[in-house]
Amino acid sequence: MNVLQVCELGPTRYREGLALMDGLVAARARGETGDWLLYPQHESVLTVGRNPSEDNVRVDREALERTGIEVVEIPRGGDITWHGPGQLVGYPIVALDRVERDLHRWLRLLEDALIAALARWDLEGRRIPGRTGVWLSEHEKIASIGVAVRRWVSYHGFALNVTNALDAFALIHPCGFHDICMTSLAERLGPDAPDVRGAGAAVTAELAARLGFDGVVPAHPADAWALAGIARNADTSKREVASEGSRPRGGAQAW
Repeated sequence: MNVLQVCELGPTRYREGLALMDGLVAARARGETGDWLLYPQHESVLTVGRNPSEDNVRVDREALERTGIEVVEIPRGGDITWHGPGQLVGYPIVALDRVERDLHRWLRLLEDALIAALARWDLEGRRIPGRTGVWLSEHEKIASIGVAVRRWVSYHGFALNVTNALDAFALIHPCGFHDICMTSLAERLGPDAPDVRGAGAAVTAELAARLGFDGVVPAHPADAWALAGIARNADTSKREVASEGSRPRGGAQAW
């Protein structure tokens, strides 16, 4: 069926999310499943892609350790960013035949979907040449995008600031840029801002339409974990996953 399976994972440790993507990408590449869009709720974490710039962390190691925020190196394109509560993090596990295996087209499509979703709240999202992501002005960024590809299946994805606090971004130069600030739907819209679920529904609809799906189907998290071959404890948000086993392997990446 030509549908996008959409799964709200709930609280998900970041390294568990990496393991889940790893398993689903392998299953999708083998033709054992269709395309997925995962929405995890991550704890506060800094992630570093394969193309980091120097001095992208603005505080010293001791100050960073005092925050309790983990730093995780991951195999996506791009530099450093933050994920955490109140942010819409989306992982499309999609066969890129839908965009003729064109990575630049895939990145532009993700931007288009986010820009169209923002327009529902009368916010004018825009692109800036050479700076992947979605911006509200030349120096205000509201959404980051970083993807990886293995066997022409995309993983990782986008992060849209919705209701999350923005102070953690002060720890870093977001995406390696020294001349920007991060903003959010809540900062721009105040009490009229949607919650994370509402923002997710808008982004899902815009992304599914651009990818040519006939519809979206909600999927249960247990089905996603089972398909990925991962057994979880009852308290899934606290289960430890070995760091080496949790990292997706190989693949081209784009930012």
